[in-house]
Amino acid sequence: MDRGLSGPSLLSFGCWWPPDSVSPSPMSGRRVGFCLSEKKRRKLNLDAFTDFCASHGVEVVEIDLTQSLGTQGPFDVIVHKLSDVIVEAEHDSQSQQLLDNFQSYISAHPRTILLDPLPAMTQLLDRFVSCRIMSQLHNSLRDWSICSPPYLEIHSDTDLTSIQQTVISQDLSFPLICKTRVAHGSLSHEMSLIFSADGLADIHPPCVLQSFVNHGAVLHKVYVVGDRHHCVERPSIKNFPPGPCDRETIFFNSHHVSKPESVSDLTALDEHMPHLPPPSSEAVSALVKELRVQLGMALFGVDVIINIHTHTLTVIDINIFPGYEGVPQFFSSLLSHIKTLLDNHTSIMAPASSSPEKQQLVFE
Repeated sequence: MDRGLSGPSLLSFGCWWPPDSVSPSPMSGRRVGFCLSEKKRRKLNLDAFTDFCASHGVEVVEIDLTQSLGTQGPFDVIVHKLSDVIVEAEHDSQSQQLLDNFQSYISAHPRTILLDPLPAMTQLLDRFVSCRIMSQLHNSLRDWSICSPPYLEIHSDTDLTSIQQTVISQDLSFPLICKTRVAHGSLSHEMSLIFSADGLADIHPPCVLQSFVNHGAVLHKVYVVGDRHHCVERPSIKNFPPGPCDRETIFFNSHHVSKPESVSDLTALDEHMPHLPPPSSEAVSALVKELRVQLGMALFGVDVIINIHTHTLTVIDINIFPGYEGVPQFFSSLLSHIKTLLDNHTSIMAPASSSPEKQQLVFE
């Protein structure tokens, strides 16, 4: 496995992760297509994963969207992250054609399992949608005291007074964190901390406003692969006094702030602040189980924090097919999940026909 996926600077804990092995059940002859950007391919070290799969009799094929998928197939499973293509397709005809070709292939080959389904993945590109999903967690997970911050959708430019009144009426509290509506691409990491009603003049709709929750400058990233997950601790934004103040808006890049090696004034915590305990493994397991149902996905990440005052587990973001940095046994877990999908679909369809050629694999 690629040991580069783990780093000594990461603190990890609380996982449902097996030893680095895959069940010996035969998978010989299976073909798994990967449709990833070059950046994502490098981050996952797809070459190493290809070798790992080959040692278990599985062929990995890198899909080229600019070429016919029919000539590159057949595929038992396609693992993809088409975020770039989906976002660009809204204003670029070439990207739209690539997406149409991909969807046409999937429609024409119902035996191919798509990991994850396009509609499920697409919803997380819109922070309005993901915030709505997160806001419902306190109802479905009330026994675990899991919640998300109060938030407000700002759909378009409007007068400052209207925004200020809406913030007050929706019981949002300062400081506020402002995020772009589109949850993909470099611009999606550009955020701001707003400390007063006057500071709301700095927002650029469409965007989301969330009440900032003091959390001891610690972020817990939960990486999910099917029914397994792993938590990694990262640096985060320091505590701020609650309530409005005359501080100027702070603009920052969340990707830079929460890197394992990040050193920033924005993450520098008061030395007297006690270190909060990590979230309970039982609560995280309940959260992952619920989100798998709500999202209809198997490859995603969840960003959670611990409220320093209430110790409530607070969900602040959901990510599509994250980088899985610091996750041990990621290769074997992904291959095991692929095998489980194939086994499940084969067993479901087997009674319908004794001929393997006629067994149809459909996504759960």
